[in-house]
Amino acid sequence: MRAAVLTQFGAPLTVREVPDPDAGGGEVVVEVLAANVAPYAAEVFSGKRKYPLVPPVVPGVGGVGRILHVGPDATRLRVGDLVWCDSTVRSRDDALTPDITLQGWSSRGEGGARLAEYLHDGAFAELMRVPTENVFPLPAAAGEDPARWAALTVHTISYGGLLAGGLAAGETLLVSGATGNLGSSAVAVAFAMGAGRVVAPGRNKAALDLLADRFGPRLRPVPLTGDEATDRAAMSAAADGPIDMVIDLLPPSAPSSASRAAAMTVREYGRVVLMGGVGMLGGDDLALPYPWIMRNSITVRGQWMYPRTANVGIIRLLASGALDLAPERVRPFDLNAVNDAITYAAAHGGPFDRTSLTPSAG
Repeated sequence: MRAAVLTQFGAPLTVREVPDPDAGGGEVVVEVLAANVAPYAAEVFSGKRKYPLVPPVVPGVGGVGRILHVGPDATRLRVGDLVWCDSTVRSRDDALTPDITLQGWSSRGEGGARLAEYLHDGAFAELMRVPTENVFPLPAAAGEDPARWAALTVHTISYGGLLAGGLAAGETLLVSGATGNLGSSAVAVAFAMGAGRVVAPGRNKAALDLLADRFGPRLRPVPLTGDEATDRAAMSAAADGPIDMVIDLLPPSAPSSASRAAAMTVREYGRVVLMGGVGMLGGDDLALPYPWIMRNSITVRGQWMYPRTANVGIIRLLASGALDLAPERVRPFDLNAVNDAITYAAAHGGPFDRTSLTPSAG
């Protein structure tokens, strides 16, 4: 098969022939129809983000595909099924605190690194080997436009964060980082889940206008100034009532003060979910005040990725039409143009901009 290979950090990906994957028990081989290309992929492949990938590696985080082979323990999946392949792989030998690797992308700790040695390669290839429990059936509509449905990579993450915070219908949510690729997804998913209002702070006026045009008066845009106290007051005022939950999805380049300003708008007994990259590349700690957390009974939760069941939930939201992919701007690239796709994604990382690689096309 053909695959795009990261041979070393800082070098372009190389498209070349590699051996076909061979699935054992508990595994599935999938023909990859489409895979999302993250806006920050160039930072990963350059080494700037210091992800624990070990070259040579086929990168790519999750994908839409069609099953070519199922292992003997699969009871419902069939050859030919259209499926979503979740990259969040968990070890099977510790139910309480399983080690995690993001197949073809990243891992957590020593155990995650060991898992990544076995499930080394991701979705930037014509074929991919995936654990059986990471494969989820898709509706037929996904087969008509798999490049668009590859946005599941983004939407499943934001959905997992909203589940972690227990977002309920009618509540007011603040999305810190709302004008970004992942943050805008959280806005859309929150409304699909029944949020009453979403406060969307950001510095990009065009992105804020786009969100307001799409979601109407329930979306409350807030232009940020960079002054922590001023911005906190503006976000609180925009909610026109208590803010029940804050989800932070800011990238590593954002200052911790921006995350803190957003988090401290939440009401008494409110919830804060931290899911972004603040502090990953250095900088000040978040430093939420102990007395404020304690006296206001605030729940602060970190969330990396999402539980396995989130895949089912987000597919249901899409299949029902509650979450609409139609307004998203999708630019597909074939496998030979993988480096062009990476460059394009870096320049198109705004709200509802998606870049997809289509390895099996052509």
